[in-house]
Amino acid sequence: MNPDNEFDVAVVGGGLVGLSLAALLGRAGIQVALLEANEPVRDWPEDSIDLRVYAITRASQRLFTEVGAWEAMQRRAGPFRDMRVWDAGGSGDIHFDSAEVGESCLGHILEGRVIEAALLDSVAALPCVRSYCPARVKGFADCGERQCVELEDGTPLAARLLVGADGRNSRVRDYAGIHAQVSDYGQQALVAVVATERPHGETAWQRFLPTGPLAFLPLFDGRCSIVWSATSAEAQRLLQLEDAAFCEALGKAFGFRLGKVLDCGERVLFPLMRQSAQHYVRPRIALVGDAAHVIHPLAGQGVNLGLKDARELADTLLAARAQRRDVGALAVLRRYERARKGDNLLMMSLMDGFKQLFGTPAAPLRWARNAGLNLVDALPALKNQIMRSAMGL
Repeated sequence: MNPDNEFDVAVVGGGLVGLSLAALLGRAGIQVALLEANEPVRDWPEDSIDLRVYAITRASQRLFTEVGAWEAMQRRAGPFRDMRVWDAGGSGDIHFDSAEVGESCLGHILEGRVIEAALLDSVAALPCVRSYCPARVKGFADCGERQCVELEDGTPLAARLLVGADGRNSRVRDYAGIHAQVSDYGQQALVAVVATERPHGETAWQRFLPTGPLAFLPLFDGRCSIVWSATSAEAQRLLQLEDAAFCEALGKAFGFRLGKVLDCGERVLFPLMRQSAQHYVRPRIALVGDAAHVIHPLAGQGVNLGLKDARELADTLLAARAQRRDVGALAVLRRYERARKGDNLLMMSLMDGFKQLFGTPAAPLRWARNAGLNLVDALPALKNQIMRSAMGL
C-alpha cells in the first residue's frame, strides 16, 4: 500500500464528535484520516437558524477552546445563565442559577452547523489530518497491525485504529459485528424556532407534561428553539396544525411563561429511541458518540456525552503513544471503554427514570416528584452539585 494512505487513526464520520476527535488527535501530532460521506453545509442565510441545536456544557466549551474552534462559534452562541424546570401536574419547581456556583453561565445553545463549520476550519488547519469527503466505507479487514479499509470509490487506506463516529446507524459498528440494543420510546420530538412575547432572559426552560417534556432553549438572536417530546400520535397532530393554532397550543402547554408565542418557523419531527452498543471496542476498533449510545434528549446531554467520548479516547491514545504502546491494541482501548461505558449507561438510566417518573399520572408518584423538585430547590449544596455535574465540571 502507498505509505501516503497509511495512518495512525482513521475516523469514520465527520460530525461534531468525529471532527472533535480528529482535531484533538491532529493537534497532538497523530496522523488521522477523517472520512465523511456527505459534503458539509457551509453557506446559509444569516437570519436563518439551524433546527439542530445543542445545549453545550462548559466541559464541551473547554474542548472547543482547546482545538481552536470556540472563538468562531461565540458570535452565534446563546448563553443560558439560569434553568427553570417545573411539572405541569403539580407545584414542583426548581431553579438553577449559574451565579450560585460562581460561573458566568450554565452553558450555551448552539446550532449544529455553526459548531460543525468552526470544527471543520480547525481541522483544515492541521497538517496531520487528511480529510476524505465524500467518502463511504465499503468494508474493512484486520491486516495484523492495521485495519485495512476500502472506500466505495476503491481507495485503500490502512490505520492502526479505526474509529466509528458515524452515528446511530453506524456502518463501522455493523461491519465489526457489534450488537446494539435498541428501545423505541414510542415518542417523537418536534423541533422548531419560535418568537415569544417576552424575552427568554438567557434562561433554559423545561416543563414536564404528561405526554413528555417541553423545552424552550434561548438562542443568540432572542428567539427560542423548542424541543417538544410527545407520543408519536400527538406529535403528528401538532405537526399538522396551522401555525396560529400551533402557536396557541404551544403557549398553553408552556403555561405562557414567556407570554404568547408570536411566530413559529418550520416544524420537524425526530423519532426518539434509546440505543446502546454491547461493546465500545474491538481489536483496532472503537466507537464514539451515537455509534456507541443514543439517549432521550430531555436533559440535552447526548452530544456532550459524545464529546466526552472523544476527549477520553484522545487522552487514552496519547497516553499509549507516550508509553510506546500500540494505539489499536485491545488492552489500550479497554481503558477507554471502562472510562466511558459506565458513565453513559448511568446517564441513560437516569434519563429513562426521569421519563418514567414524569410521564406517570398516578397521584402518589405525582406528589413524590413535585415534593422532590421542591426539596432539591431548597437544598443549595445538592443543587449546586447537580449544576456542576451537568456542566461537566
